[in-house]
Amino acid sequence: MQVRISTISTILFLLLTSPLAVAENSTRFNGYTIHHNAIPTAILSPEVASGYQIVRSKYRGLLNISVIKDVPGTTGQPVTARVTAYALNLIGRRHSIELREIRESGAIYYIGDFPIVDQETLKFILEVTPEDSSRQIEATLTQDFYID
Repeated sequence: MQVRISTISTILFLLLTSPLAVAENSTRFNGYTIHHNAIPTAILSPEVASGYQIVRSKYRGLLNISVIKDVPGTTGQPVTARVTAYALNLIGRRHSIELREIRESGAIYYIGDFPIVDQETLKFILEVTPEDSSRQIEATLTQDFYID
């Protein structure tokens, strides 16, 4: 279990700090930071994909969201939230994305996969209500996908 936790933590760190993180964005609102990114599932290692029941494919994308409560003097505190997401393509076709909550090593994040096609631009609409807030935060992310 420890290997799995450090593997996913390492992958998330690399996603947030690598050139692939072009899709990584964050939205700050009312004392919270929502981190969100979208990647093709084909870049996940077979072990990580299997461990989280994610289908690795150049035709699938993965949306990853975390909700961090701003705490002065720290990097923040992960919190649970009610999170819904969907994607719109350029012609307005809507793809609902079913999200799962993942808790590991003090981290809380929400993941969901969705179909992608070559040269597709998707705009993701996220609706996030942190557990200790009555205010909903709307965040957006636009990502281009290319299939080799």
